[in-house]
Amino acid sequence: MARTFTKIGKQIAIAVKAGGPDPDNNPHLRSIILNAKRENMPLENVKRAIKNAMGKDQSDYKEVTYEGYGPHGIAVFVDAATDNTTRTVGNVRAIFNKFNGNLGTMGSLSFLFDHKCVFTFKKKDGLDMDEMILDLIDYGVDDEYDEDEESGEITIYGDPKSFGEIQKHLEENGFEVTGAEFTRIPNDLKDVTPEERETIDKMVDLLEDDDDVQSVYTNMKPE
Repeated sequence: MARTFTKIGKQIAIAVKAGGPDPDNNPHLRSIILNAKRENMPLENVKRAIKNAMGKDQSDYKEVTYEGYGPHGIAVFVDAATDNTTRTVGNVRAIFNKFNGNLGTMGSLSFLFDHKCVFTFKKKDGLDMDEMILDLIDYGVDDEYDEDEESGEITIYGDPKSFGEIQKHLEENGFEVTGAEFTRIPNDLKDVTPEERETIDKMVDLLEDDDDVQSVYTNMKPE
C-alpha cells in the first residue's frame, strides 16, 4: 500500500509540474486524484503531494521507459518515474541481467505493445455504446470496450495523445469517471510453461518492487 502511494505521489508531482496544482484546470492531475481515491489513498496524502510538488526542494521527476527481453524470449516493457535516471537504469538492468535478459534501446520493442489511455466510467441508463464510440472515434477510441455488469462500469481504450479530449467529453456529458490511466497492451501473446511463468513472474515482481518503477508489462499469455 505504501509503495502504491509513493508511486501515485510521483505521478502527482509530474502532473503538477506540467499543468499546475489546480485539478479543475489540470485534467491529468484530476485523473490521478481519481486513481488515488480508487487505491484508498487518504485525501490528506494527496493534498500533501500536491503541496510538495510546488516546493522549491521538490525532486524533478521524469517519466522514462525501459524495454528488453526477459527470460524465455518474453518482451518486458517498464514505465518508470525517477529523479535519477542513472540509478534507475542501473537497477532495471541489474534485474534483467539477473534473469539472463537483455535491456534494449528505447523504442526497440514498441511494435510489440499498443500504447493506450484507459477510461472507466459508470454506465448510464439507456446508453447506446455504438453511438458513444462514434462520438469518440476522432479521439482514436477503439470499437471494442469492456463492460462489468456487476459494477455497472464500462472501460474504453483510446489514443494516449487524446487523453485530455476523451476525459473532457466524458465529464461534459455527465459520466462518472472512476478510473483514468495509461497502459500498454501486447499485440502478440506468447505461450509459456508453468515453470517459465514462475521465473518471469519473479522478474516482474522484482521490477515492481523498485520504487522508481510505475508499471511493468509483458507479452506473456495470461493463465
